[in-house]
Amino acid sequence: MEIDEEENASVIVKEPPKIHRLDESVVNRIAAGEVIQRPVSAIKELVENSLDAGSTSINIVVKDGGLKLIQVSDDGHGIRYEDLPILCERHTTSKLSTFEDLHSIKSMGFRGEALASMTYVSHVTVTTITPGQLHGYRASYRDGMMEYEPKACAAVKGTQIMIENLFYNMTARKKTLQNSGDDYPKIVDLLSRFAIHHINVSFSCRKHGAPRADVHSVASSSKIDAIRSVYGVSVAQNLMAVEASDDDASSSVFEMHGLISDSNYIAKKITMVLFINDRLVECAALKRAVEIVYSATLPKASKPFIYMSLVLPSEHVDVNVHPTKREVSLLNQEVIIEKIQAVVESKLRNSNEGRTFQEQTVDPMPSSPMTASQASPSAPSTSASGFKMPKVPHKIVRTDSQDPAGRLHAYMHIKSPVHVERNSALASVRSLVRRRRNPRETADLTSVQELLDDINRSCDSGLLDVVKHCTFIGMADDIFALVQHKTHLYLANVVNLSKELMYQQVLRRFAHCNAIQLSEPAPLLELILLALKEDDIDADGDGNDDLKNKIAEMNTDLLRRKSDMLDDFFSIHVDEEGNLGRLPVILDQYTPEMDRLPEFVLCLGNDVDWDDEKTCIQSVAAAIGNFYAMHPPLLPNPAGEGLQFYKRKPSCKSEERDATTLGIKDDIEHELLSEAENAWAQREWTIQHILFPSMRLFFNPPCSMARNGTFVQVASLEKLFKIFERC
Repeated sequence: MEIDEEENASVIVKEPPKIHRLDESVVNRIAAGEVIQRPVSAIKELVENSLDAGSTSINIVVKDGGLKLIQVSDDGHGIRYEDLPILCERHTTSKLSTFEDLHSIKSMGFRGEALASMTYVSHVTVTTITPGQLHGYRASYRDGMMEYEPKACAAVKGTQIMIENLFYNMTARKKTLQNSGDDYPKIVDLLSRFAIHHINVSFSCRKHGAPRADVHSVASSSKIDAIRSVYGVSVAQNLMAVEASDDDASSSVFEMHGLISDSNYIAKKITMVLFINDRLVECAALKRAVEIVYSATLPKASKPFIYMSLVLPSEHVDVNVHPTKREVSLLNQEVIIEKIQAVVESKLRNSNEGRTFQEQTVDPMPSSPMTASQASPSAPSTSASGFKMPKVPHKIVRTDSQDPAGRLHAYMHIKSPVHVERNSALASVRSLVRRRRNPRETADLTSVQELLDDINRSCDSGLLDVVKHCTFIGMADDIFALVQHKTHLYLANVVNLSKELMYQQVLRRFAHCNAIQLSEPAPLLELILLALKEDDIDADGDGNDDLKNKIAEMNTDLLRRKSDMLDDFFSIHVDEEGNLGRLPVILDQYTPEMDRLPEFVLCLGNDVDWDDEKTCIQSVAAAIGNFYAMHPPLLPNPAGEGLQFYKRKPSCKSEERDATTLGIKDDIEHELLSEAENAWAQREWTIQHILFPSMRLFFNPPCSMARNGTFVQVASLEKLFKIFERC
């Protein structure tokens, strides 16, 4: 094959492109595009300059998201007349003289590039006055140069910088910003962050022509007050202070003061405000570390609000690592983050144990079946943290009222009434055992995510609105609670609701549950035998007992072999001897009714398909949900017809005749009656103060609940008005 000689020659003589020096205007415009990425970048630079000038008031006016106009006014020390000619030239600054000064820099700006960059992509006008002057000066800048001599003008204290037609000469950048939506929300968020840190400075930000400011903060005495004025009361009331420090020169030297959201705070996305040496920055590693703590301690739906202020020696911070100064580099960063993470984790765990809920107070109805004297022994008491707690009944409800041997007293440690009153109620019978896990371990279990997706897909939006905004009125009977939503009254089946809520929470807290520690391990074999005895109608015959023993042994051996999986994923601890030692915490401040423990253990052995991963997880979660559901106590409700159960039955006719002759009317078993009253009052308190607040936060009601009688509408104010109008 012959090759054309001319074509071959052209290939051989082709030379590499020549390197030439870019024009200075091109270089400056490229640099400007890196420093001023969008309007919010320009405002950040200008606000930091105002803070460096010692301002106590900073006002921002924005038009068209900052593309048409940005005006930043402050009351700082101003700019000297002699400095105005070089004010907007590149690398002109009053904060740095030598490179060594960079190691101890404390001001926000230091490069002298911000104003220069703005002049290359917009029209800049500066009006300023310094203390002692009778008038101020105004100057205009373009491409880093002052267009004309500064003109004398009337001015108020400080400096006003006006940026017009931002990115007028960068068509692609301007079109991108116009098409991406208004940049104004980012500006508001930026000013909000500055406002909660610099509490001695008042900030305001408004759109051009708007009568009201979207950010308006005044100098306040505390960070909490600043957060309340900027982010609202709902954020401020759910924050707690956190501090960390270290002065070990060999590892790290720092001080951290901050405010983090507690377990009551609910938001759709994380908000992290971080200042390092008073500089607003971002730190992805620290943010990720805090997120891990929250995801491991609280439900995955919880997104925290975090404000932190770190103070380090200036020589330990490299501020010159990002064009917009958005990030910094810290000496011994890993050690600092680890110590902060440990402090946040400890603080959050303590907060999680004392979770509170805001509830509307409902006055007791006159027709309430319980009198004041009956309700008083179980009335909620108030702990030091302000959280209302129920008094724990002095006695556990019996499995069989006629057979004391059927109780679980042998396995549960009961404290004396004196200790119960001293300690917080539910915390006195609980020992939280929290084991640190890596959230990424569960990422491979797609079956859990599939089950959660099924819950989200089947959620009924109408019932979800009812659940999140309903008001608990009281218990209508043993099963149904009365709740009000807007102008409608509903009967809600608390057993079905609590069962489904517990099931969903098990999946959400999968592999991250806290634990209830039993004071003494409970033998699985004996628990299963108790459950089999209760289910068996014909309890006679040795052959039947042998069958029960074999079933109990097989189930005990099965649960012992599955102990690692139960412990890792569900916090159900079974030791090598087949003893149950721990149970999971599904809802904070709630412990299940232990008399249903034998039935739960038998269900784990008989009803779980251990071969299929998804079915196994689903059936275990369903079994836990049924065990933790708020079933009626085993003793009949003494408030109604159940009172007959607690009347003494004479052993013979003569004893009945003697009682009638002597006029004895008090034929009630008071000890058993008091036990039942405590159990039922405890359940109603738990439903009102734990179940319904938890449902508002976590529950996704499935569509089936709209059809199976879980929610039944019993009254509608609109229909009642129509009825009365016809009467």
